[in-house]
Amino acid sequence: MPKVRCEICDRTFKNEEALTMHNQAKHTKQEIRKESTKKVKNSVYIIIVLLILIGVGYFIGSSIFSPGKYDTFAQCINDSGAKFYGAYWCPHCNDQKALFGKSAKKLPYIECSLPNRGGQNALCNEINIESYPTWIFPDGSRSNFLTLTQLSEKTGCELAVDE
Repeated sequence: MPKVRCEICDRTFKNEEALTMHNQAKHTKQEIRKESTKKVKNSVYIIIVLLILIGVGYFIGSSIFSPGKYDTFAQCINDSGAKFYGAYWCPHCNDQKALFGKSAKKLPYIECSLPNRGGQNALCNEINIESYPTWIFPDGSRSNFLTLTQLSEKTGCELAVDE
């Protein structure tokens, strides 16, 4: 036979009848109502928290995974063979990336800085990167910070906004 439990004092009884007799003898209607109201409030709080978490998750997910407005342009620059050398701490590099917004992740970016600004990595030393940002194009030409129009001209990529 299944056992039942008093939700107010957590005692266990053999059946519903025993629980009912216990509640009538030990707990007032007000206590029972108060406990029931408390459970409803807790359930409402849990539902509200879950809805907030779902909303925040949706907002973050949609902003992270939605395409950037220059994705096609940035991908074309990448495919052109151009390379963008920079450093995480370089404000001009960050400005260059900012021109692309979320599409910057598609750029052919190469990090030159060692951690804690501890110098430059071997690759960037080998190809003689002296300032940031430095763009190197397949024809061997180099440029520093470029506008989107200038990048379009240097790479032959159409400067179009994705919708």
